[in-house]
Amino acid sequence: MEQILLVIIGVVALVIGIILGKFIFAKSTKNLFETAQQQAQQIVSDAEAKAETIKKEKQLEAKERFVQLKAEHDREIQQRNSKMADAENRIRQKEQSINQKDQNLEKAIRENENLKKNLSQQIETVNIKRAELEKHQEEHIKKLEKVAQLTAEEAKTQLFEILRGEANSQALSMQQEIIDDAKQKANKEARKLIIQTIQRTAAEQAIENAITVFNLESDEIKGSIIGREGRNIRAIEAATGVDLIVDDTPEAIILSCFDPLRREIARLSLQRLVTDGRIHPARIEEVVEKTKKQLEDQIMEIGERTVIELGIHGLHKELIRLVGKMRFRSSYGQNLLMHSREVANLCGVMASELGLNAKLAKRAGLLHDIGKVPDEETELSHALLGMRLAEKYGENPAVCNAIGAHHDEIEMEYVISPIVQACDAMSGARPGARREIMQQYLQRIKDLENLAVAYEGVEKAYAMQAGRELRVIVEAEKVSDAKSEQLSFEIAQKIQNEMVYPGQIKVTVIREKRAVNVAK
Repeated sequence: MEQILLVIIGVVALVIGIILGKFIFAKSTKNLFETAQQQAQQIVSDAEAKAETIKKEKQLEAKERFVQLKAEHDREIQQRNSKMADAENRIRQKEQSINQKDQNLEKAIRENENLKKNLSQQIETVNIKRAELEKHQEEHIKKLEKVAQLTAEEAKTQLFEILRGEANSQALSMQQEIIDDAKQKANKEARKLIIQTIQRTAAEQAIENAITVFNLESDEIKGSIIGREGRNIRAIEAATGVDLIVDDTPEAIILSCFDPLRREIARLSLQRLVTDGRIHPARIEEVVEKTKKQLEDQIMEIGERTVIELGIHGLHKELIRLVGKMRFRSSYGQNLLMHSREVANLCGVMASELGLNAKLAKRAGLLHDIGKVPDEETELSHALLGMRLAEKYGENPAVCNAIGAHHDEIEMEYVISPIVQACDAMSGARPGARREIMQQYLQRIKDLENLAVAYEGVEKAYAMQAGRELRVIVEAEKVSDAKSEQLSFEIAQKIQNEMVYPGQIKVTVIREKRAVNVAK
């Protein structure tokens, strides 16, 4: 019983505790809520005060910014107004200047019209006087014709013939005197200078042909080169531009082409194809393209080596390539690069002997024939084309003039120009330097003799020393001594103007009087 009472008392106490706890918790929660509400009200009031402060600060900043922007705007407007005022002043000044010019122009036009009127009156007066003068002159000529019993045209013709005869005789006499005097003074020094130049320069002479013989190890390879139904040989000819001649010649194929560069490409390509053993159209085109690239590199290397050996610096790379390309060209059978190197050395030595710029002369000598190896065909002569190429790649004007004038196609303006011309002739005239095909040589000799025989009074003409001298025998009854000198000069001029020849041609006119009698 006591335990039950204790339990009941405990339960009652527990309930009372719970009720008291809830009451106390509710009261404390109410206090906390009131405190939080007061704090929130305090935070809101502080925020509102701070916001009001910030608002006032921003309004002050905005007013200051507005004042600043307004001041800048006023300054810009003031500057624009000043610029517009300046522009208006300039326009006003221009208008005043234009008005003044218009007034001056109108004044000049009025003065010009007055001058035209005065000039027209003067022209009319001159025409009237001229007509009167012509009339008096005609009357005077008629009186002179009546007295002289000759017309004006007949008198002019007679006077012209007399003056022309006297002028010809005096000109021939003066010409001969000048030539003799020049020979006496210049021959010795010129001969000495040329001999010294040639002796100090040694150059090899390489004679080029129009064909190249490609040697084979055996005749069996000819069949592979020809191919089935000739397709390989056609592919080679189409790719290289060279004619392949396959005949009964043992172990050899002939490559025929006027262009040595193409022949070299064909020779190297055939050599690669034969060594490789694979010969078919696709392989042929591939090998030919590789050979062309290889040969371009070789040409550049030859050009660079040449200019280094000659001591020429600062040459444009394109000109160096053209110099290397000259290795595969020839002129009258003479290798063009060897000829140009020899001319360069001769020019350098001759310029040194004369006290001139040897490096510039050597440069002009090397480049004088670059017009013979152009990348594109043109109608210009090789001298003028070479001059244009030199000008294009920034060469010295003296070098350009020497290139263009070495065949007298333009006027020589610098001292080295005649040196290059003389050294070019010396290199081409050197014995064994050049050769011609027999038919061309015979035709040139025949044309040379026929040119001399065509003149009146010429009995016979003989071309001697491989066409470098022409001896003309004239009839003594028809040609006088003075006429012989004139005939020699005219023949030389005609040869120079009408014929193409290497070196120089000496013209000798021989007049001989023979008296023949027979003793019986």
